[in-house]
Amino acid sequence: MADVDGTWDCVVKSPLGDQKMTLTVKTAGDKWSGTVSGAMGSSDLGGDADGETISWKQQMTVPMPMTLDCKATADGDTMTGTVGAGAFGSFPLNGTRVG
Repeated sequence: MADVDGTWDCVVKSPLGDQKMTLTVKTAGDKWSGTVSGAMGSSDLGGDADGETISWKQQMTVPMPMTLDCKATADGDTMTGTVGAGAFGSFPLNGTRVG
C-alpha cells in the first residue's frame, strides 16, 4: 500500500468557488483506481501512480461538461495538487486524509 492510498476530503479552489470532493485511491504498481464524488460529479477514476503522486483525467458535468487534467501528491495525511481546466487555467487542489 502506497502512502497515497485511502480516502481524501479535497477542495479545488476554482473561479466558481470552493469545489469539494471525496477521492478514494488504491494503487497497484504504477496505476491506481478509485472513485470521486462531489460538486464536479461522481465517477470511477483511475490513472497513473508514481510513488506518492497520482494523475488522472476526470469528466466534470457541472456547470458544463469538461475534461479535467488532475495531479496530486500525498505527504502524510495531506494532499496537494492541481486541476487543469483547459482554457480556464489550472486551480489548486488540497486534501486531508479521512480514512
